[in-house]
Amino acid sequence: MYFRGRTLRALDAKSRLMLTPDFREILLAENPTGTFVLTTRDHGLVGYPMSMWSELESAFASLKNPSREVRDFMRLFIGGAEEVTPDAQGRILLSRGHIAYAGIEREVWLVGMVSKFEIWSPERLENLISADFSDISERLIECGVDIAL
Repeated sequence: MYFRGRTLRALDAKSRLMLTPDFREILLAENPTGTFVLTTRDHGLVGYPMSMWSELESAFASLKNPSREVRDFMRLFIGGAEEVTPDAQGRILLSRGHIAYAGIEREVWLVGMVSKFEIWSPERLENLISADFSDISERLIECGVDIAL
């Protein structure tokens, strides 16, 4: 099962966000509580299933004497990580720190990214997806993804 699609949602008065049924199903398939890690990256939020997050943390833990640039990224990425468990209605509480970092006000886009998902303010996502992707085919092929566009 993969995270896919884009859905516009609104935070409630308590800064809770209702996950989509598909996203909740994927998270619950991995563990019975649906707990995942939400962290900061690229001025948005990224949700990682626990197994994937554990692999990432192990990889970072194994670094010997990382460069200043890597340490700075770890401050953002690892330092911004919070375990999140959806409530019985499938809502998650976004922390003040995450809301501020991602520039979230009332509405957010949930974006499936195959093995993880992202949470974006509408303005920031619009800036990203309105870019010119005319030369993306070559970049995808370099990454091993050959699709007819």
